[in-house]
Amino acid sequence: MHQALARDPSLPVVARPAGLRKRWLAVGVLAVFVALVAGVSLGPVSLPPGSVAIELLNLLPGVRLDSGLTEREIAIVTELRLPRVVLGLLVGGLLALAGGAYQGVFRNPLADPYLLGVAAGAGLAVTVVLTLGTATGGALSGLPLTIPLAAFVGSLGAVAMTYLLGVAGGRSRSPATLILAGVAVSAFLSAGQTYLLQRNADSIQEVYSWLLGRLATAGWHDVRLVLPYFLLTSLVILLHRRELDVLSVGDDEAAGLGLHPQRSRYLLIAAASLGTAAAVSASGLIGFVGIIVPHTVRLLAGSSYRVILPLSLLFGGAFLALTDVAARTAAAPQEIPIGVVTALLGGPFFVLILRTARRVLT
Repeated sequence: MHQALARDPSLPVVARPAGLRKRWLAVGVLAVFVALVAGVSLGPVSLPPGSVAIELLNLLPGVRLDSGLTEREIAIVTELRLPRVVLGLLVGGLLALAGGAYQGVFRNPLADPYLLGVAAGAGLAVTVVLTLGTATGGALSGLPLTIPLAAFVGSLGAVAMTYLLGVAGGRSRSPATLILAGVAVSAFLSAGQTYLLQRNADSIQEVYSWLLGRLATAGWHDVRLVLPYFLLTSLVILLHRRELDVLSVGDDEAAGLGLHPQRSRYLLIAAASLGTAAAVSASGLIGFVGIIVPHTVRLLAGSSYRVILPLSLLFGGAFLALTDVAARTAAAPQEIPIGVVTALLGGPFFVLILRTARRVLT
């Protein structure tokens, strides 16, 4: 079985010893802590990182240390910056985890929530809710679960359309067909979104700021909204990460090993789409995290999904939290939309991956 996994043609195989993988897991935890402290410390009012770290420790039960911060600075830490950074960790982790899961399910190194049209489906559904919410004075969009539910339905519909166009109908189709189908579905849904905005000019500003990706308005309410979806999505995908390794050898071989390929595939798609929907509903459209992080992890720590997925969860959160720091400090006092920053990073990275994956896609 291990020899078969090593022959998987869709992904570069980089074997790493188990000790090295554990060290990367420790590095991932450290990266999350560094991103947390940096994200809370940096801003219009800079705070000493050591004092911020102590103040974060004070949030643990039974811990009471003197950080040296004033009450105003403590309020900045706990009420303004901490929820924003925590939301960035959750959203980045979800997008990276979903990207890794999609790549395993579709056996396609370019699969990503953004490129598969999943984000566009969630975006169109949320746009419908926001425009209807404006028309009804907020009666619809103000309900706590309306936007996440709409995003989930939209993301599932989009990935179903992409799957039917790009995968169903025969094994002879190239993996590139899936990406082309995702681009087509994304363009179609984006066109519908543009039409809706043209017909509802009052909602353009709200939807446009959401489309660019945002963490600036994050509060503890957003964290509480995303956290259950984060826990559920992470639990389902991580518990089934071994099945992705089995699926990578092919459906017939997976069935021979006792796995039900289609049932596992549908379950993982639903979980990844739920996580993407929760991330999109809270932060808007933030692209390329699902490509950058899993591929970097694969190169550093090995090609097994037992390693890629938990590390993607950690490094994805740290990546987005640090990207948010860059977005709000690079052009201070102005703030760059975080979706613009990830696109600037993701575009060249995507071209690099496309060049290395050319053999698979042709």
